[in-house]
Amino acid sequence: MAQEFDPDVLLHAPLMANLATVCADGPRNAPMSFLWEVGVLWLLGDAGSSSVRRIADDPRVAVEIVQFDLQEGVLLHVGLRGSAEITPMDPALFRRLLAKYLGSVPTAWNPWFVDSVAKIEDPNGRLIRLLPESIFTNNVSYFKTGPELAWP
Repeated sequence: MAQEFDPDVLLHAPLMANLATVCADGPRNAPMSFLWEVGVLWLLGDAGSSSVRRIADDPRVAVEIVQFDLQEGVLLHVGLRGSAEITPMDPALFRRLLAKYLGSVPTAWNPWFVDSVAKIEDPNGRLIRLLPESIFTNNVSYFKTGPELAWP
């Protein structure tokens, strides 16, 4: 009963992605901000992060992005699968990702967050690059309005 939809609806929205990786102890999951550009999903990491280490050991990943609105009855899901790679930080790409979540005016961004957390120019910064082998969507926005969809 789920309906497909254009994945760009979620891939360009300021939502969180859940990155699933694998390791000897089993699967792991991490919520992350992301940027979708020219068919590639970019996620943030750093040289010492557990997600970066796991991907270096086993690049197979799954990423889920969900938009859920209980009041409106909307439940949209995009899934991406493939092998990820770790790349050096690209400060310009990182700024585009931050703009997606913080707004298009960098001078309006919280300076404490930019300097203490984001650390755009940190040499330990890494990017997780996923060129998906598969992408799927599910629009299951009928849980309140079914069988009609609440979205679109």
